Amino acid sequence: MATVIPFKGIRYSPGAGAMNLLITPPYDVINEEKQEYFYQLHPNNIIRLEYGKSYPSDTEADNRHTRAAAVFSRWLKEGILKQESSPAIYLCQEKFIHEGFEKTRSSFICSVKLEEYEKGIVIPHEETIPKHKADRLSLMQACQANFSPIFGLYVDPDGTVEKAVSAQMQRDPDINFTDEDKHHHSVWIITDNSVISNVQHFMAEQRIFIADGHHRYETALAYRDWRRKLEKAPLEEHSYDYIMMSLVSLNDPGLVILPTHRLVRNNNIEAEKMFSLLGDYFNLEIFPPGEDHENLNFFMNALKCGSKQDKKTEAVQHKSTIGLYTGKGALCLLTLKEAITLPPYAPAGHSPVWQKMDVSLLHYFIFKKLLSIGEDKWTDENHVYYSRNEDELLSLADAGNYQFAFFLNPTPIEEMTFVALNGEKLPQKSTYFYPKIITGLVINIL
Repeated sequence: MATVIPFKGIRYSPGAGAMNLLITPPYDVINEEKQEYFYQLHPNNIIRLEYGKSYPSDTEADNRHTRAAAVFSRWLKEGILKQESSPAIYLCQEKFIHEGFEKTRSSFICSVKLEEYEKGIVIPHEETIPKHKADRLSLMQACQANFSPIFGLYVDPDGTVEKAVSAQMQRDPDINFTDEDKHHHSVWIITDNSVISNVQHFMAEQRIFIADGHHRYETALAYRDWRRKLEKAPLEEHSYDYIMMSLVSLNDPGLVILPTHRLVRNNNIEAEKMFSLLGDYFNLEIFPPGEDHENLNFFMNALKCGSKQDKKTEAVQHKSTIGLYTGKGALCLLTLKEAITLPPYAPAGHSPVWQKMDVSLLHYFIFKKLLSIGEDKWTDENHVYYSRNEDELLSLADAGNYQFAFFLNPTPIEEMTFVALNGEKLPQKSTYFYPKIITGLVINIL
């Protein structure tokens, strides 16, 4: 199964600056405003490597990727970045507040052998967007490194890895800081061969599910093949046959999944016709308009429960339920009718579990079947826009930028792993694992 190895990571030296000023989230959640913020935060911030600025004057020889390579080289020469003297794995703990409770998520960063999906060792669960992979490949080719670990999951109900590394955590962490979101990070650098061997032995029997970083993983496969062709490399392993991952147990109590909501534009369908189309397949529960969206929290709680709470029994029942906003303050819950047989809408070969998942119903039935918004438009912001911010979705719908906002519950981890093991993929942005694995703790040279 999975092959994991230690690696000589490259880290910021103590004199580079405070760690909370040097890190960023992964590139895919950084917009232009946040990019500028990280540029101004510190001259050594990892943003200059992970997601540098582009300019109208950019050329093939001078662009954000070539500039990243130049900065990377300079930081190594100046000692801002330094490579470990011994191969290591990196044990990480992140403490954060979620829904009023403190949670702790544990992970370890290592190097994982790249495997084609068909082998069933590293398993995806989401579709990817080609243009993002092209951008990441260009960066990897220029810098010959990966700056941001892929977020992977493995099954460990008995806490085998935690037990293997627990003694290492009795000492003070090698890295210890609190980031701007008030998440506390502790990192222990583990070079003990016996500890690493125990982790490797356990992981050799495991599959790895990609939680976050599908684009980066597929880019790493493309980079590996590019290097092999370029160098006419023999069959023995090279560093580019591996990719840096941050691995979290599926059984970790700190594992949190959040939803990503959608806005859509289809000028051929008005709200009244939308309700008519949906009424044949979903029970519609209208929430009265509220001034300044004052009923949003009540609505989101009802969505989480699957329907409004029964005031007599206070009983709730979770079903396939999607939230809808059509503007002017009106919110609606769409709950799939139990007895309904949906007309054919899914690509052939998908399991009943996949077909009844909220995100599958939304994309393949509501978007594609009812609204004629096909897969080719799901990555085009002129048609579909993705956001986790409920207030942003309501504001954009009220302003007329989009017609309909759809709200989702988080994808259950059990459903995600079931369809992944079944060789199925969900639409892009079906899961949002919170918090994101930060960029800047360690760099993997290729």
